Amino acid sequence: MNEHESFHELGQFHGEAATQSNGLSNIGDTPFPFLEMGTSFVIGLAIGYFLKKSFKFLLLILGLGLVLLFILESQGMFHVDDQAIQNGVSSGVDSFQGVVGMLKERLSNMELTTGAGAIAGFFAGLKFG
Repeated sequence: MNEHESFHELGQFHGEAATQSNGLSNIGDTPFPFLEMGTSFVIGLAIGYFLKKSFKFLLLILGLGLVLLFILESQGMFHVDDQAIQNGVSSGVDSFQGVVGMLKERLSNMELTTGAGAIAGFFAGLKFG
C-alpha cells in the first residue's frame, strides 16, 4: 500500500467516525434540502422560481417574434414601425414589474417570521430559477 492509498483510507475512516460521533448528517445528504425549510420559504421559492422562468420564456418568445418580423421586413413583405415595437415592449415590462411588485408586497405582508422566510425563499427562487 502506498502513501496516497493509506491517506485516503485514513481520511475516509475519520469522516465516518466524525459523522457517527456527533449524530448529525450533512446537509448534502438530503436530495431536496429546501423541503427542510419552512412553508413560507418554500412558497417564496416557488414564486421566485416561477417568475424567473416565466420571464425567460417571455423573452424567448419576444426575441423569436422580433427576429421573424425583421426577417420578413428584410424580404420586403411589410414595414415594421420601430416606435410601436418600443411602446409594446415598454408596456410589457411595466406590466411585469407591476406583477413582481404585487407579489413582493404580498410576501412582505405575511407575519414577520414567515414574511422573512418567504422573502428569502423568493430571492433564492430568483437565484436558482
